[in-house]
Amino acid sequence: MAGGNERSMKALKEVWKRAENSLCADCGKPDPDWASSTLGVFICLSCSGIHRNIPSISKVKSLKMDYWDDAQVQFLAKHGNAVTKAVYEAHIPIYYYQPTYKDCQVLREQWIRAKYERKEFTEPGKQLPYSDGVKEGILWKRGRDNGQFLPRKFLLSEREGCLKYFTKQDAKEPKIIVKIDVINATFQPEKIGNPNGLQITYLKDNKTRNIFVYHESGKEAVDWFNAIRSVQFHYLKVAFPIASDNEIKNRLTRNFLKEGYMEKTGPKQREAFKKRWFTLDHRRLMYFKDPLDAFAKGEVFVGSGENGYSVQKGLPSGTQGNFSWHYGITIVTPDREYLFTCETESDQLEWIRAFTSVINQAMTPQEYASECLDAVSFPS
Repeated sequence: MAGGNERSMKALKEVWKRAENSLCADCGKPDPDWASSTLGVFICLSCSGIHRNIPSISKVKSLKMDYWDDAQVQFLAKHGNAVTKAVYEAHIPIYYYQPTYKDCQVLREQWIRAKYERKEFTEPGKQLPYSDGVKEGILWKRGRDNGQFLPRKFLLSEREGCLKYFTKQDAKEPKIIVKIDVINATFQPEKIGNPNGLQITYLKDNKTRNIFVYHESGKEAVDWFNAIRSVQFHYLKVAFPIASDNEIKNRLTRNFLKEGYMEKTGPKQREAFKKRWFTLDHRRLMYFKDPLDAFAKGEVFVGSGENGYSVQKGLPSGTQGNFSWHYGITIVTPDREYLFTCETESDQLEWIRAFTSVINQAMTPQEYASECLDAVSFPS
């Protein structure tokens, strides 16, 4: 018996160390140490918890702590991540957002359920709830003035190329109409205080507006998210007919590069520094008095290094404004310098890395146009 167990463990380790099994099959996290004995995939601890919630589909075991018999090891050897992905991920729409281990729980859970439980990607041309080009339903939206979440009807239309929302179910005219090409959407469960919280942002008069929504159903929230991406993708295919599918995919919704509190001073650099919530959305750095504000108090365009933008650690010598945080950052633009302070050195270094990643990227023609339009700067 002991010899059989030793033989099984040796065979298990051989399968485990295959290159295809070195990343979690569901979120891409390195060095997964769990596996599904019914699906044949190697997964991380976090994803194993999601699999455990669908026991009719997946039985999970630790590769280090649990016993694997010969038949189970042979099943893993026959399948593994590559073979199983070829079945369950055979026909993923290019616009569908495939989450990583850095993404929130609801995105990862619905991705796993979509693959293995609902089998959304096993057949070509399958009708999906986010692929119709139109989606209508109720989302709970946060009021701009009172902060209360109330049910609102939303309508997404590929034919009209827009997202609308209505203050009443039977309202004939929408409260807001947003063109699909100026929308971004990103899950923000902690900020919104709901596990299915979604932040929808859009540009109006070259300024950013935020809408905060959620749905009680994680599936419905993720379906809305992917429906927005689907409509965006097809809209951009028409607008940019010579662009490749991957180029268009890279222009769909995106996560913010960095968010958090910093202190800022005004353009004269003599005013007291004030604590504000900052969001870096690619080349737009915005600040808000409160993380759930509908409108940014100020925005600045962050261009590329070759266009005169840079980030520096610390503040210029002789900075006069009073500040309580002492880890400074200076953003240099062709027009002026922007001064910030962070509470900790780790915050400072994370912000500098985020700014550097943007500044090191060459600007697209669209971003050049945005820079010319962006006359908004930080007021005091």
